[in-house]
Amino acid sequence: MLRPGAWIEPKPEGLYLPAADAWIDPSTPQQRALVTHGHADHARGGHGAVLATPETLAIMECRYGPQSGQPVGYGETVRIGEVEARFVPAGHVLGSAQIVLDYRGERIVVSGDYKRRPDPTCPPFEPVPCDVFITEATFGLPVFRHPDTGSEIDRLLHALHANPERCVLVGAYALGKAQRLIMELRGRGHDAPIFIHGALQRLCDLYRDWGIPLGELRPATGLKAAEMKGAIVLSPPGALNDRWSRRLPDPITAMASGWMRTRQRARQKNVELPLVVSDHADWDELTTTIAEIAPAEVWVTHGRDDALVHWCMTRQIKARALALAHYEDEDE
Repeated sequence: MLRPGAWIEPKPEGLYLPAADAWIDPSTPQQRALVTHGHADHARGGHGAVLATPETLAIMECRYGPQSGQPVGYGETVRIGEVEARFVPAGHVLGSAQIVLDYRGERIVVSGDYKRRPDPTCPPFEPVPCDVFITEATFGLPVFRHPDTGSEIDRLLHALHANPERCVLVGAYALGKAQRLIMELRGRGHDAPIFIHGALQRLCDLYRDWGIPLGELRPATGLKAAEMKGAIVLSPPGALNDRWSRRLPDPITAMASGWMRTRQRARQKNVELPLVVSDHADWDELTTTIAEIAPAEVWVTHGRDDALVHWCMTRQIKARALALAHYEDEDE
């Protein structure tokens, strides 16, 4: 009797489906790729054909130019060789999807990156019962329990209102995190213009094109410091401490990331206001999701896999870590 998932082959460059002659999130150009979402460690350019949600294809075109893409909407099933594939929401960023694979009576779900927290920029994660669940474990340690997102946004707004002569400069990754922060701020009643670094402009424009109402955004480049007093400024994390940020009005340096749970990370990046806002599942979300889906077996693609594998095994769920080399957990 074949072991569960014997028809999918984990390789360092991605997950290969021989029965479909297709790869999932491959790190090198392939003839056919199924892509879970638009972050660069999952979505690479140069493939012969790409199957992804329409939003993910738009993100890939924004980053890499025209794609030989086949858009697959949420809930739509496509047949690839002998395998049926369906894309369902992952709740990670705009267009992010889990890929549900059915072959000869067995179901595998490749989650990609996901979270269970509400996110005003994308549909929520949809749990799908399956035989094998392939999960991330970016925050796969019990120490990582993310606080309420609203309370972190309130901390940001408190710092802003308590320091009207300064600005708050928030490091946020260009795809997903920046747009989510903007929408969370709008949801807390912050209707003032938000200033953005030029590196965020294209993807903010793309989100708007897909119906995400970000409100008034202004370019932060070329303005005098006085024009940004009492304002929120968003930039890529790499710009927090470079020459670009020195022209801002005495900025309170903040960073929005699940890694801000650890003080050492905040100190390393000279962050004055660490904001624990993550686009990945924390420990409780990871374990709750596995319990809810109730798979026979769990495979862990990347992150802190040892603890999650151990948690599964103590609950009589077979689990193993996969040796996929190309995923990164810094850009979260």
